[in-house]
Amino acid sequence: MELRASGEDYLEAVLILGQRMGQVRAIDVSQYLGYAKTSVSHGLRLLRQGGFLTRDADGYLYLTEVGQETAEKIYAKHRFFTQWLIDAGVAPDTAEKDACRMEHAISEESFRKLMQALEHPQETP
Repeated sequence: MELRASGEDYLEAVLILGQRMGQVRAIDVSQYLGYAKTSVSHGLRLLRQGGFLTRDADGYLYLTEVGQETAEKIYAKHRFFTQWLIDAGVAPDTAEKDACRMEHAISEESFRKLMQALEHPQETP
């Protein structure tokens, strides 16, 4: 299943909220992202069908192994781009918004190469 930006946002939200609160429900994701609950519920159902999430009888959401891995990659990009933009002088609220768009647009290969180039600039061709 190929994820859209909204699906990536949902996974990232479940990861972040899980770290903060321990247990996460669809309403928490909806409030965190500021999206309508019906949209979030639909998106979360697709993520469950795709094997990224599970939901228990009480309605709590849990990332599967592949969901956890995917969410962590997305969140790593988000943190990187947010900090990179802030360090470049962008206002934090603008950096946060722009990082959210950037995390969805960049491929894994390009992100990995960018990270390598920034960590070891002398080794970059």
